[in-house]
Amino acid sequence: MANGDEELERWVHEAALAAHDKLGTDTIIIDVGDVFAVSDYFVITSGANARQVHAITVEIEDRVKRVGGPSPVRIEGAEFREWVLMDYGAFVVHVFAQPQRDFYQLERLWGDCPRLDWAPAERRQA
Repeated sequence: MANGDEELERWVHEAALAAHDKLGTDTIIIDVGDVFAVSDYFVITSGANARQVHAITVEIEDRVKRVGGPSPVRIEGAEFREWVLMDYGAFVVHVFAQPQRDFYQLERLWGDCPRLDWAPAERRQA
């Protein structure tokens, strides 16, 4: 793995951990790089309500920057807080309210792609 790949994976893991820290649920990282030319990874997570969706997106943006990562190229859906898409170029973060996640089922659409293990330290030790 090239150094740039390690750095990218660090940012992706940090985004997942940020979602976890703001109580995002069912957070997954999907490696879409072999089938999707635009991006390498999707991070998908859910919030219980609009306020939590907003808190998760703010924490992800702050944490990725804090570890030397980029700012999103664009953010869509932030005003509605039902499905926020944070486009970082090499990875995309999808923060859903649960009803929208259930409806769109992105993880099912990308079900053939591998998932990355990102579990927080307390889950790895258990």
